[in-house]
Amino acid sequence: MGLEPWQIAALVATVLVASFVRGYSGFGFSALSIACASLITDPRPFIPVMFLCELAMTVVQARGVWRLIEWRRVVTMLVGAAITMPFSVSVLAEIGLDRARLAISVVILAFCLILLTGWTIRHRVGPAGQVGVGLLSGVCNGAAVGGLPVAAFLAAQPLAAPVFRATMVAYLTTIDLLALPLFARAGLVTHTTLVSAALALPVIALGLWAGGRHFLAASPQGFRKMAIGLLAVLSVLGLLRSLR
Repeated sequence: MGLEPWQIAALVATVLVASFVRGYSGFGFSALSIACASLITDPRPFIPVMFLCELAMTVVQARGVWRLIEWRRVVTMLVGAAITMPFSVSVLAEIGLDRARLAISVVILAFCLILLTGWTIRHRVGPAGQVGVGLLSGVCNGAAVGGLPVAAFLAAQPLAAPVFRATMVAYLTTIDLLALPLFARAGLVTHTTLVSAALALPVIALGLWAGGRHFLAASPQGFRKMAIGLLAVLSVLGLLRSLR
């Protein structure tokens, strides 16, 4: 797909900001990147690119988060995601551009609003509830926002910021590994996908480094709210564009 210089510049800037968000809070990279892509071009070819970038970022972050990951939560939620992802990816491959933009924007906005309300879970959530969150995440991951329902779920619980961040990194990595073969089967992973992901590596490395330094210096809660607010603005703009 050919892009104008201004489109390329906008996508590079978005990837830089989104990788900063990921380095700081542990989530938001794909959602923020795809929200921007949906404003300027067909976002679907960029979804597997963002997944590859997520995997590359995990390689960089793994050493600092490995011991803090709550693997039981991750595995239980992945059970649900594995059930619904094949359906969501196949639907995304078939729907038109405007519908793809509309679906992506609605999903992002809905979960941004949930996070911004300060919603909390007072009782401990068992395996059934965690599988349910995974089911929803798998549906959303067809639009590259599978991390947002999980982020909302974890943010509503009394998790320490480092544990929240580490668990999100682990979940996003594993769900992306599950999703990539499905996108390849749908014809959305090409040579251009690999080249685009490789070209993005220096940008995401810079953003991760900067975000990680800020995380070590302060609590991520304030910045997470700012990132979610930015996602909400982008999703509203995407809705306006898809409905006009």
